[in-house]
Amino acid sequence: MLRSGDLSFEFLSSARPVDAIRIHQKIQQSRPPNYRAEVAVSHQIETELFKLTIGGRIDGIYRDSDGVLIEEIKTTTRSLDYFEDHENPIHWGQVKTYAYIYALDQDLEAIDAQLTYFQVDTGEIRNFKKHFSLTELEAFFQDLVANYLQWAQTIVRWEVLRDESIRKLQFPFGDYRPGQREMAVGVYRTIKNNGQQLIQAATGIGKTMAAIFPAVKALGEGLTTKIFYLTARTTGRFAAEYALDELRNARLKLKSLTITAKDKTCFKPDSACNPEECEFARGHFDRINGALSDMFVQHAFTRLAVEQVARDHRVCPFEFALELSLWADCIICDYNYAFDPRVYLRRFFLEESGEYTFLIDEAHNLVDRSRDMFSAEIFKQPLLDVRRSIRKDLPHIYKSLGKINSWMIKARKKCEESATARHEKEAPEDLFPLLRGFLRITERWLSRNIKTPFREELLDLFFAISGFIRVAEQYDDSYVTCFEKIKKDVKLKLFCLDPSIQLGNALTRCKAAVFFSATMTPMDYFTKILGCDASAAALILPSPFPGENLKLFVYDRISTLYRHRDNTKEQVSQAISSLVSQKTGNYLIFFPSYEYMTMVFEAFQSDGPDGEVIIQAPGMSEHEREEFLNRFAKENHQSLIGFAVMGGIFGEGIDLVGDRLSGAVVVGVGLPGISLEKELIRDYFAAHHNAGFEYAYQYPGINRVLQAAGRVIRTETDRGVVLIIDQRYGTHRYRSLLPAEWRPVKVRSGEQLAEDLHRFWGQ
Repeated sequence: MLRSGDLSFEFLSSARPVDAIRIHQKIQQSRPPNYRAEVAVSHQIETELFKLTIGGRIDGIYRDSDGVLIEEIKTTTRSLDYFEDHENPIHWGQVKTYAYIYALDQDLEAIDAQLTYFQVDTGEIRNFKKHFSLTELEAFFQDLVANYLQWAQTIVRWEVLRDESIRKLQFPFGDYRPGQREMAVGVYRTIKNNGQQLIQAATGIGKTMAAIFPAVKALGEGLTTKIFYLTARTTGRFAAEYALDELRNARLKLKSLTITAKDKTCFKPDSACNPEECEFARGHFDRINGALSDMFVQHAFTRLAVEQVARDHRVCPFEFALELSLWADCIICDYNYAFDPRVYLRRFFLEESGEYTFLIDEAHNLVDRSRDMFSAEIFKQPLLDVRRSIRKDLPHIYKSLGKINSWMIKARKKCEESATARHEKEAPEDLFPLLRGFLRITERWLSRNIKTPFREELLDLFFAISGFIRVAEQYDDSYVTCFEKIKKDVKLKLFCLDPSIQLGNALTRCKAAVFFSATMTPMDYFTKILGCDASAAALILPSPFPGENLKLFVYDRISTLYRHRDNTKEQVSQAISSLVSQKTGNYLIFFPSYEYMTMVFEAFQSDGPDGEVIIQAPGMSEHEREEFLNRFAKENHQSLIGFAVMGGIFGEGIDLVGDRLSGAVVVGVGLPGISLEKELIRDYFAAHHNAGFEYAYQYPGINRVLQAAGRVIRTETDRGVVLIIDQRYGTHRYRSLLPAEWRPVKVRSGEQLAEDLHRFWGQ
């Protein structure tokens, strides 16, 4: 209510709570005998709608012949000269509120109030004292309370309206799809029982609505206070927004917010985040309440809506979205806002868990994403670059970075002794004090907010090392330390092998969690790796579409093992030709790697394919991806054959409905490439679950296969074909992981495949 001024992205250090308490006590003990410390005060106001209690603890009270003075103590890293010219309205609002309550309680006509600032680096103390009459304080207090109650009344009226609309809300589509009602009931029951559930629901069930509708119903019944719809992809966010719009069309009143990453929503990406360079930061808090009021009349706080109101009121769109999160009933955002220790929403999750529900979309993606979130890495070269930049200006930080650089040089030599990479089970404990020392002295300098050419570079390094230390504090038996020499540089990584421990801890931030995806095979693996309780419920729902609409073939007479690929690439190419030549249409051909894809692509091209062939390139831009997919939207007069990589941007999360995709070929069992990190995962889970190969390679691979195959049938009217090629599909180890409803036809020759396809398409 009292905020004003700029949104400052200056570095503001704060004393640790234990240090702040110590400083408070030191100042209090230095006061005269008639000083009373930590005096509790409270005041109650009753209106027709509210009983409002306002209270706190005054740091100290003087009483002498001149009257009464109350004191509020603040620690700061700013120069105390700053407060000579800049009054902090929140600090003064707090001390004036205390002064009013105490004066009213003690029947005082006037009172003195003092803000005492302690500069943590210098130990300097400065007092700012004001005299107030009770009349002045009463006017301030009543205005403050009136504004607060007006906003509170708006919130309460909204919640009554919302809950009434939820009570009347019916499922928006009349009839449930097969499996959809079962999923919705499972979600509702999980929220009601404060539980966890994993759901594998085949494409077409309507997972998004089956998750959101019961969660909204639970919200209206007071079983949860906020819904977090967590997803890894933009398409998942769009699906959630669409589902909520459908419910609003059915007369639901509910406020939802989509949080967009700061770098994507920023209006001034080429400017520094400070009031001097950004007009949206300058005076942000002078205008934020007006922006909130304007936004609150809307219900869907989408990226477009947030950015429009932010532009109208000239406020930072990202910070505006974070403000709106407090008032949203449903927050749609990336996984990292709930799970990543570096960026999770502290306003909800820092101190204690809330009555929140997590709906975790495409949950198979969370395994690798969480490993990334709980791991951290630093490189030697950025340390050296910053060190050179600050050499003349900051000798103390220069010296600190020199010690870290020397440590990294020794690490590089160790890598050179064992080729280019090595790993150790133990954490680099001797490095951590050096990093903490750098953070300590750099924090002091950054908090002075001195503008220099190297400031941003140093700040980036500070945050990188700070994040590294935050991960280091979680280091246990589920971690390993990796060293890798990259040309002249060296990378040090704290690699999280098993994310289940930290995911389990993160799940305590909510009261209920539902994980859902079209591919969670096998379910027991996901239950363990996602950190779920042993009591977590599991539900597997088959495809709701007619089985005869999908013709699935298994060609298990071709080996795609790495050592056989050169010899079998022509066979793979011929099998692809057999599939795509039977019907003019659009086809996607999936491979486990770019290298293998290119090998078969060249063989396929040399055979003179009957149609146009396009291929996914590494590192495609967003525009290039859209162009690739748009080719499948056009009405093509000849077949379009797209070569793509499993597990990538075209292997999941895309909808090519109807004639946009006639079939797919999946070559291989999707195993990730062999790497040091995958081998470390393999060793860890071999020791802990006797399933090293499965956890590191087989299970992630089969889910990539199932995702790729799932691109073909997207609606009840779609018809299509899928061909999976690999000798290993002839073994129980892999056949047992395929969906029960697939009923695949075994391919014995290209001629037989062509005949079966001809019959299918002729039906």
